[in-house]
Amino acid sequence: MSIDSFLEMMSAERGAAPNTLAAYGRDLRDWQAALNPRTLTDASTGHLEGVLSVWARAGLGASTAARKLSALKQYCLFAQTEGLRQDNPAHRLRAPKAPKPLPKGMSQSDVDALLTQAASDMSAKGLRMQAMLEILYAGGLRVSELVSLTLSQVQRRDGCLLIRGKGGRERLVPLTPPAIGAIEAWKSVRVKTLPKGVDAAQRAKPYLFPGAAKSGHLTREAFAKALKDLARDAGLQPSRISPHVLRHAFATHLLEGGADLRAVQTLLGHADISTTQIYTHVLDARMKALLEAAHPLATRPKTG
Repeated sequence: MSIDSFLEMMSAERGAAPNTLAAYGRDLRDWQAALNPRTLTDASTGHLEGVLSVWARAGLGASTAARKLSALKQYCLFAQTEGLRQDNPAHRLRAPKAPKPLPKGMSQSDVDALLTQAASDMSAKGLRMQAMLEILYAGGLRVSELVSLTLSQVQRRDGCLLIRGKGGRERLVPLTPPAIGAIEAWKSVRVKTLPKGVDAAQRAKPYLFPGAAKSGHLTREAFAKALKDLARDAGLQPSRISPHVLRHAFATHLLEGGADLRAVQTLLGHADISTTQIYTHVLDARMKALLEAAHPLATRPKTG
């Protein structure tokens, strides 16, 4: 059988491990069974696409289908090289893409717990954390955008931040009153906390959150660690909390509150709406709840 010949080649020429050979054998025999009565040596590209479609409808995961297709492609190349067939029907087939995982969730109560814990520390370090949290949750900034904020960016009279994001794209991010208040409280003690050796950098480009790093501002890693410490103190699981999770919470809670997906795209600084569409599960849930609450047929008693 040609599958056995292929496995012998993988063992002899490529030194494939027994487990690898067993996996290839299972995948190729799955292809053979799905193609029956055709065989791997006479199936066309259309036949192979049909098998992938059947597997997808049956619920086969994208990663499993991609693995099976990889095995098939190697087999078809072998079959063509050995003269078992003239063409390679799998050459142009593309592996199905795995769906993007949904962002980790963070409830409003989790955010409140973080903010409450931060507000309990009135030291300079605590005031800095309050300001960073309020800005991050109010505006959904990327952590790199947050730590590199300059004083000039938070001094606009309209209460907005002018953020230069990925690709040099600029966007205006409105701040909440608590965020503005937290920034002012931090600014009142900021000068006293300037680390040694950053005075020159601060004169050239005064960062809102200065640090001793070469960049002149607090590093992303330092903020992420401080955030996990805060989460632990607030009784939350530190592994579930990160700056990126807070950014997701900003977007999720906005959508749950009725915000438009396009508006959230703008606030997050996404160049393409497809990036923001990972949050459509929130919209789906909201639409379902709206339908159940508002549609006149939703409250009709079931019959039968």
